[in-house]
Amino acid sequence: MSAGLFSVELDFFSRHRDEWLSAYPGMFVAIQGDIVADGFFGSYAEAFTAGIRKFGVGRNFLVKQVWTTEPVYVVS
Repeated sequence: MSAGLFSVELDFFSRHRDEWLSAYPGMFVAIQGDIVADGFFGSYAEAFTAGIRKFGVGRNFLVKQVWTTEPVYVVS
C-alpha cells in the first residue's frame, strides 16, 4: 500500500467530521475522493455495500465510522 492511499478521503472526512458528528454520530460512511456513497449507515456492512453499489467492485473507497476520536484496539 502506498503512504497516500485514502489521503484524499481521510482529508475529506476530517473536514466534515464536526458537521457529521452533530447529525450522524456513530454512523458509517463510504467515501471515494470527495463523494459520499448514498448517505450514512448503521453498520459497516451497509456502508460497504453502498460503496460497492456507488463506486464498483474494482475501485478503492474508504468506509469510516463518524466519531470524535478513533477507537484504539489492542491485540496481544
